[in-house]
Amino acid sequence: IAASEELGKTAKAAGPIDQKTAHLIQMAAATAIRSHGAVRSHARRALEAGATSQELYHSVLVLISTLGLPIVAAAVGWIDDVVETAGS
Repeated sequence: IAASEELGKTAKAAGPIDQKTAHLIQMAAATAIRSHGAVRSHARRALEAGATSQELYHSVLVLISTLGLPIVAAAVGWIDDVVETAGS
């Protein structure tokens, strides 16, 4: 697991994508595999990297035609949890 995490960090650092965008992409990918923990984690980290709540929601809403409404609706609920916690 540590080697995999290190590879991920190296890949992020090597490319032109900023941290906020990388977390939005990873959050969208986590939505596709229905990983609520990863969606929440990347949503939180995207916020910490400067994303707005609107960017979080839009990043998954654009997936409706690809993944379907039920999956996206679930991700919106997971993002709600993060946004509500961040606002407290």
